Amino acid sequence: MRIAVVGSYGVGLTMRVPRVPAPGETLSGARFSSGHGGKGSNQAVAAARMGAQVSLLTAVGSDRFGTDALQLWADENVDAAHVRVADAATMVGVIMVDEQGENRIAIAPGALDTLTPDDVEGFADRIAGADLVVVSLEIPLPTALAALRTAHERGVPTLLNPAPATELPPEAWEWIDVVTPNAGEAHTLIGRTPDDDTDAAELVDALRARFTGTIVLTRGRHGALADDGTERLDLEPVAPERVVDTTGAGDSFTGALAVALARGDDLAGGLRLAAAAGAHTVGIAEVIPALPRPDDVAALLQGTQR
Repeated sequence: MRIAVVGSYGVGLTMRVPRVPAPGETLSGARFSSGHGGKGSNQAVAAARMGAQVSLLTAVGSDRFGTDALQLWADENVDAAHVRVADAATMVGVIMVDEQGENRIAIAPGALDTLTPDDVEGFADRIAGADLVVVSLEIPLPTALAALRTAHERGVPTLLNPAPATELPPEAWEWIDVVTPNAGEAHTLIGRTPDDDTDAAELVDALRARFTGTIVLTRGRHGALADDGTERLDLEPVAPERVVDTTGAGDSFTGALAVALARGDDLAGGLRLAAAAGAHTVGIAEVIPALPRPDDVAALLQGTQR
């Protein structure tokens, strides 16, 4: 199973605070944590842990965060030979979370803004040699579209995780084989506001009106609704043993689904594997420590069959 991933890398810097400080105020008593992030990197590591040979295209800075990222991919057996090391800061997200769980986030894309379609052209051999190409949208849209188009032109199936969502040009839908939005992202893709009360089936119908490939509408603890143009599958969720941290569950789902599709599993089996991967991830704090390996997923699936 060979998977090429085109997406983001970034570092999350989180401050948990008793309350949000007022303008000009210095507030003590916060708790700090930092960790690897970025949907592209998370999905690449998730797929590699599930047994795929993974190549990643992203951009980092020539700073400590970029060095740490390169070490992560070396440790996780992710091919990072084409990663751009830019004369810019690695992407950072600063997150402030109060005691009620409300968060405020500021993101500095930094090096990711330097990732261009020319970088995709340099990555074309990895794309051509892949069984599946996975693309997400935390990178400049022209670069993401170039990756989808390059794969399509070379006859390689594509999976688009449309996060953060944006409306796509009409021709881009021809380059996508599988799309995996959540409800909010699906609303954006079809040009509706996220607070629209459209139900899951209607969202899938609306996507089907413009798209001939496979739709996987992820629904968190409610499972997923999938449609491959022939049949519609309402996937029941896999119950986690506990819920500690939901961050990264979607990337774990995407990475596992990519592995299943790349090795030729049917859609129902791939969705079940992906749901179990997501369920494992929510039971462990932070993203990278929580991404599962095959035995972790197998244990959860065996538990649901008892």
